[in-house]
Amino acid sequence: MSNLETLRSLLDRVTTPAQYLGGEVGQVVKEPGEADQRWALLFPDTYAIGMSHLGTRILYGILNEMPGVAAERAFAPWPDMEAELRKAGLPLLTLETKTPVREFDVVGFSLQYELSFTNVLAMLDLAGIPLFARDRGPGDPLVIGGGTNAFHPEPLADFFDLFLLGDGEEAVPALSRALRECRRARLSRRETLAALVRAVPGLYAPGFYDVRYHPDGRIAEVSPNAEGIPERVLPAWIPSLEEAWFPTSTPVPNVKTTHDRIAIEIMRGCTQGCRFCQAGMLKRPNRLRSVERILEIARKSYRATGYDEISLLSLSTADYPHLVPLLHALDREFRERRVGISVPSLRVNETLALIPSLVQRVRKSTLTIAPETATDRLRTVIDKDIRNEDLYAGVAEAWRLGWRAVKLYFMIGLPTETERDVEEIAAMAGRCSELRREAGGGPGAVTLTVSNFVPKPHTPFQWEPMATGPELREKAARLRAALRRRRNLKLKVHDPHRSLVEGALARGDRRMGRVLLRLLRAGSRFDAWDEHFDRARWERAFAAEGIDPDRVNHRARDADEVLPWDHLAAGWASADRRDY
Repeated sequence: MSNLETLRSLLDRVTTPAQYLGGEVGQVVKEPGEADQRWALLFPDTYAIGMSHLGTRILYGILNEMPGVAAERAFAPWPDMEAELRKAGLPLLTLETKTPVREFDVVGFSLQYELSFTNVLAMLDLAGIPLFARDRGPGDPLVIGGGTNAFHPEPLADFFDLFLLGDGEEAVPALSRALRECRRARLSRRETLAALVRAVPGLYAPGFYDVRYHPDGRIAEVSPNAEGIPERVLPAWIPSLEEAWFPTSTPVPNVKTTHDRIAIEIMRGCTQGCRFCQAGMLKRPNRLRSVERILEIARKSYRATGYDEISLLSLSTADYPHLVPLLHALDREFRERRVGISVPSLRVNETLALIPSLVQRVRKSTLTIAPETATDRLRTVIDKDIRNEDLYAGVAEAWRLGWRAVKLYFMIGLPTETERDVEEIAAMAGRCSELRREAGGGPGAVTLTVSNFVPKPHTPFQWEPMATGPELREKAARLRAALRRRRNLKLKVHDPHRSLVEGALARGDRRMGRVLLRLLRAGSRFDAWDEHFDRARWERAFAAEGIDPDRVNHRARDADEVLPWDHLAAGWASADRRDY
């Protein structure tokens, strides 16, 4: 029985079977013999989430346009499917050709959030690829990680051959070409890794670095152990977004996905300098696409996919300098086709009041805004330059035009936060709701999504202690109390236990890999999901490996302390420590 036949025999016993079939409109399948280099692009979460990830779409398209290269996809199977695969003796397969992932030349993981790390190990294990990089031989694929977490990857260092820091549009094709040269020269695995690191900007091979510790457990030094290996890895970057490759034809999912729409990156980087924002630090400098180029992408993408919504993506879409003419141009182009334009998670500025009228012609749904905090004092601490009057003007305009709901994103647990800072979040939400009454309706429906602040590497807050579990729970309780009896205000607060695990992984070093390995063997999967995160299992794993997550999370770092990611540079600007 072929892999496909065996796979199909399992599907009547699992949820959402269509996610494992492939065959989507827009997928690329190259003929046997057409490619002498094959890449498996893996996203360590479900199909519904991974298919929404723009970075994976970009790399899939770039690689498949290269002569002699084929790229296929695989996602983390849901636990019921993993159990069926293991029972049938079937390894992790790609969607396009149902080929075992272990048979590819390169296995590339997109590493976007720390709580996916257990899925990374589970996918390697299911694929039959040796977990530790040191155990892989000539017949095993190179395992490469990219994305946000590649800038602080030490908990995964023992399991990866390479990490790619920064932009992949030019670095990945360069890596493909360099790898082909290494194969022609018949280099050994170690020689290949060394040659790749020297040839391709942004590549970090953790096996070429040794870590030395102080007696108290802090890192004393991270240093290269081979000739020609840089002491500090600089990220790859593309100087212009206008000329950068961008997909206009991508696989159209077989099932509903998290973001089922055309997604266009209009700007990379950010004009702001928020001290909590890792993405803003990693993606510097700021680069734009022109209105004309965005329109061209939108037209081609609509013809190729037929989606009825276009989402304009960036870290701070409201700061795109040509946003108003862009929205007018998109409206003229797509109004008669009833294609909606969405601008997700807006930053508050003077443009906000204009946006509801520019994106509401087709559908009036939810206006999503990210104030982060509600007091001017705390905004000064986090360096977020916004004004309440701009927020209220935008919300009032949305209610006036008939929008149904407003969603606000906040954080609790920020450095120097006071009780008043927390209570003012409730006051701001209440004011946003009352603005609908002033517009002639009843109280507006407002959802507050509140995350727990996690100090992230490469930010000015990377040295700060994280709030403890009891502190975060007390802040959430205070916020709930302030919102009591306001039925039109809905509160969603992130689980503090998961946030604390995220914090430990974000600022952890290579010793954290032992915890991940133990969790893999204990059955940890999908820790970013409420129904699968097991606090007790994580606590047992930390304790068994002698690692104290409280020490990682709740102590302040000295300015001269060697941090686990200090040998990896981020963006064009280093984080600086300041007095708040």
